Amino acid sequence: MTRQNRVLPTSEIVALPFRGAWMGNRGILHDEEGRLGRARWRHPHWIICRLEFRGRHRPVMAPRRYTELFFFDEAVALAAGHRPCAECRRGAFEAYRSAWARAQGGKPPSAAAMDAVLHSARTDLRTRDPATFAAALGELPDGVFVRTGPGEAALLSDGRLHPYLGEGYGPPRMAGTRTAVEVLTPAPTVAALRAGYQAEVRLPT
Repeated sequence: MTRQNRVLPTSEIVALPFRGAWMGNRGILHDEEGRLGRARWRHPHWIICRLEFRGRHRPVMAPRRYTELFFFDEAVALAAGHRPCAECRRGAFEAYRSAWARAQGGKPPSAAAMDAVLHSARTDLRTRDPATFAAALGELPDGVFVRTGPGEAALLSDGRLHPYLGEGYGPPRMAGTRTAVEVLTPAPTVAALRAGYQAEVRLPT
């Protein structure tokens, strides 16, 4: 059975058969039968975790335990508003918050401090819908997702837009640097990518 626990760059949680490269969570979102309710988060600490860590194992979407979410790659997870886990991805977490500090100025922030900023940047807290912002493609770093049409998103990499198809990427097209786009990746993460954080992506070779 394909569970509703795959996350899109738009932050939507859907049922798709792909095997994710990363896992994460936003709290307990499912009921005793493994079905998602209306809530799409229970806390502001949205993380990106390794699929395996220190031999830990348990049934996916077990009752009264956090809902395991899966992402095709890290760029998708970042676009959905998550950040690297400080436990199972300590190196990536340190790289992310160091890039955050370079972008924002000051010392590397705590996980809680970043989560507070990210939550307001990724979510319209009044409507609970995902928040986006406008920018010119030429101003954006690699690893960012943009909306390319209703229900369509693409990854920016090496001056090209790679359409996201749910289970991978389609053929790329050149990205016009002056083109105005709706950016899905939250602004603080865009700044961290611009300051040197490298998102792990699964582009076809």
